[in-house]
Amino acid sequence: MSLLTASVFLLLLIALSAFVSSAEIAIAAARKVKLQIMAKEGDVRAHVVLNMQEHPGSFITVVQIVLNAVAISAGAIGESAISPYLERLFNHEALASIVSFVLVTSVFSLFADLMPRRLAMSNTEIIAVKLVRPMIFLIFILKPIIWVFDGAANLMFELTGISTVRKDDMTSEDIYAVMDAGAEAGVLKHQEHHLIENIFEMQERTVTSVMNPREHIVYFDTKTSTEQIVKIMIKQPHNKFLVCSDDDLEHIVGYVESRSFLALVLEKQEVCLTDKTLLKPALFIPDTLSLFEVLEMFKSTGADFAVIVNEYALVVGVITLKDVMSIVMGELVTLEEQLIIQRTDNSWLIDGMTPIEDVIRSLGIVNLPHSQNYETISGFMMYMLRKIPKKTDSIEYANYHFEILATDNLRINQLLVTKLDHVV
Repeated sequence: MSLLTASVFLLLLIALSAFVSSAEIAIAAARKVKLQIMAKEGDVRAHVVLNMQEHPGSFITVVQIVLNAVAISAGAIGESAISPYLERLFNHEALASIVSFVLVTSVFSLFADLMPRRLAMSNTEIIAVKLVRPMIFLIFILKPIIWVFDGAANLMFELTGISTVRKDDMTSEDIYAVMDAGAEAGVLKHQEHHLIENIFEMQERTVTSVMNPREHIVYFDTKTSTEQIVKIMIKQPHNKFLVCSDDDLEHIVGYVESRSFLALVLEKQEVCLTDKTLLKPALFIPDTLSLFEVLEMFKSTGADFAVIVNEYALVVGVITLKDVMSIVMGELVTLEEQLIIQRTDNSWLIDGMTPIEDVIRSLGIVNLPHSQNYETISGFMMYMLRKIPKKTDSIEYANYHFEILATDNLRINQLLVTKLDHVV
């Protein structure tokens, strides 16, 4: 075979190998979500790629057959066509064979493998839809050979009990990773990324992480005087107030809206907390619900205010629709700034009742141990200390130093958190 003829055959083999290599990477690495979007926009080829990803047996077989056949053919042609010329040049048969092998292998590695694969990795979906139909044609031509090898491979997998079904189930971790990548690339703005992250947090955060706790609940006894009620409403400007009998939170009879109550007072009408037109029934929910479940319950009942009770039927707090939606809309930023005050670049003053999710977000901690056992940073300190915390108690975790600065009876009022890398 002449050098010119060999060069033409080698170029054809390089082109064939480059086509198969780029198709292999592009079709295998093409993102399912992106392909589904392209398919919905009317690109039929995207449907074909998706189908090939779900049933990759024939595709993988034809890739291996072609690449192996091309490699063997290129080696044989290169050896027979180039070695004689190199043997005359070096006057050494073994050296000529080695140089021709290295030369042909280098050319194929660069032009038939490395460059096509890198190009395919940078434009996976575009190249996948362009090359999928030529690959189907190639599969059709080599169908008899593919049938033999593919059948043998399937038989081996069945005998060994190994599944070859591709699983593309999207998990929450996958979505988080896509959001992070989008934020880093500038596709998502910081506010948009934070908003989406908050929506997913609703499924994981329990109602107790956002509720107004029992000790902060302002309520009235059914026998409280109108003058006293007005004073409290002015001092504590809430929209809704619980009404209890026997001055006991465990005997809730309903709630009143401050607007309706004060409107009757201004009209100088006689007001009674037990009036059915004024007193509304309270919605009771368990403390194990997630924020998403609470939102669904508000939607189904038409309520926007609920009393939270634990497994012993004790009231542990209250929550409003605004509290839930503030998590989604990011309106808790002002609240977080009051609960978490950054003193320096490396230290924070944190209120003991701060939800643990807000602490994790503000400090950048990946996770806290057994976080399902507590809702606030006070609970975290109790869990880590294994006792009722007192002033000056401290722990170290995740390269942070947590120290209790102030307590009120059994309650932690404030902590100082310092990053240990910067402690002098």
